[in-house]
This record gives sequence, structure tokens and C-alpha cells, in this order.
Amino acid sequence: MKAQFPRHLRPSLASVALLAVLGLVACGPSGGGGESGEGGTTIIQNKGSDTMVNVAQVWAETYRSVAPDVEVEVSGGGSGVGIAALIRGTVDMANASRDMKPEEMESAEKNTGKAPKEFTVGYDALAVYVHKDNPIEEIELSKLAQIYVEGGSVTRWSQLGVTIPGVTDDTIVRVSRQSSSGTYEFFRDHVLQKHDYALGSRDLNGSKEVVELVSNTPTAIGYSGMGYATDRVKMLRLASEDGATAYEPSVENTNNHTYPLARPLHIYTLGEPEGALKAYVDWILSPAGQKVVEDSGYVPLSTGAAPADDASPEDAAGGQSAEQ
Repeated sequence: MKAQFPRHLRPSLASVALLAVLGLVACGPSGGGGESGEGGTTIIQNKGSDTMVNVAQVWAETYRSVAPDVEVEVSGGGSGVGIAALIRGTVDMANASRDMKPEEMESAEKNTGKAPKEFTVGYDALAVYVHKDNPIEEIELSKLAQIYVEGGSVTRWSQLGVTIPGVTDDTIVRVSRQSSSGTYEFFRDHVLQKHDYALGSRDLNGSKEVVELVSNTPTAIGYSGMGYATDRVKMLRLASEDGATAYEPSVENTNNHTYPLARPLHIYTLGEPEGALKAYVDWILSPAGQKVVEDSGYVPLSTGAAPADDASPEDAAGGQSAEQ
């Protein structure tokens, strides 16, 4: 990695020498290689997807044993938050559970002079969660859409033939994500077919929080990455259309494309990564980094082909016509 110095220090060779001695030499996020910390440590700023924040934290912790002089600072906030930070050039890498949009790519290049580089680092099955005591086992995407879409026709579990033990009011509590979340956008695109969400859902900031709320609410339904499953919730089998076979979210069903809500997980950098950042991305894509993906409950690259982007069923929203 080529060291870059603050502009006001570049003319002074003495200052450069002093910085090197103090271990403060490094490049910032726009330099593609991380910034400096104390004692010569290189800091890589990583922000974005809450779906990926757990695996990203384990990557960071595990990598310290590989490269003790590299510290990866991980924060969530949603795919949109990470991508916005990348566009501003304030992070080295953004995690995203959705693709960057063309206009986001253009803004990043305009603002930083570098086109974002995409790395697919694994796959996820976006799971639909209910309380463990809810007797429902599977649902068609068309009915799932009618629970969440604006003007949807399903508001009570009894409309699906479901009776929840000990419940007097079976109104469905819809649990969703905040609008900056890549998971929110993926669900909207592939379940609601780009139609508006109905108002009145519980919109949460994190993937873990979705599962926790569902686990404490017998009449709730929510969506989150399959890596967040606990023994207090149930992941439903999903059918791509009425009358079709329903499949559970799993590694096998993600790889064979039978689970209808499988998706890739991405990391974005500004241009081709260099130096310490390149070494870190290469490690994530290596067997060691992919083992972390698998151990975190997601699908590593080596186990199968990418899910098809166009594999989602059409008209899941039941004929809704107004788009966002």
C-alpha cells in the first residue's frame, strides 16, 4: 500500500519522517486502503447492512489474528446508510444486502472520482418469521404480499385459517425494517413487486430486533436474514405461487434456487481496493473468510451458484397496480 499524507504535511520531509516514527502514516477511505490508528495500526472503516453486521463483526475479529496491525471498525445502520457513506467517501467499504442503484454508482464516482467495485461475498435466504407457538408452517408469496402491501386484504390470522393458542385478538402485527435497509427494499421488490408497504407496521432498525419482537409477540410476522433464527421463532416455508411446493430457507434451497427469497450479499469499495483493504477483501473471499459466512448461518460462495435475480414470482401483490 502506498502511504498518503495529509496535504498540509506533504511539503515537509521532516514531518513525514516524524509521522512514520509515530506510526501515523496511512491513507484515508478515499485512498482505498484504510486510515491510521495508534502504533501503526491500519483502520478500515466498514459500514452498512444490518443483515451482514454480525458476519462482518466476526470477519473483523477473526482477521486480527491474521493481520494484527489491521483493525476493521464495523457499524450497521442499513445498506442505504453504508452506501451513502461510500458515496461521500467516508468509509473504505460498504456492506449491502441489495445491489447499488445506477444513480448511486454515478453519485459515488462523481463525488470521489472512483467507480464503486462490487464483491459478492455470500448469499442469504431472507426468512419470514412467526412466533414459535403460531401453528402456521408455510405461506404463498401472494398471501404474504397481501399482509404487507398497501390495501392488502389479509389483516387477521383467521383469514389464513390459523388459530393461535391463547390469543383473543388475532390481528396480525406486521414487523418490517426501516426504509434505509436493503432488506426492506429486497422484500418490497420481490414480495410486493415494488408496490407500497401498508402503513402501521412496526419498522425496526436491525435484523436482530425484528426476530426479537416476533419472538415476544404471538400474533407477529416479520422478515429477516436466516442467520438470525432462534428457538423462539419459526421460519416459514415459502411457495412462489399458489399451489406450488413450499420450501424452507436453507443453504441447499438457496443453492438450488427453490427458495424464492434468496439473495446475494455484497461488499462495495471505491474503485479497486489497494493495500490493506485489498488484502482484507481477498481474505473474506478466501476459504477462511467464507468459513465465517457459513458459521454465521449464511451461504458461502463455494457451495453453489448465485440465486437468479429474476427468480421471484410475478404479481405477488395480487394485482395491485400503483407503484412507488
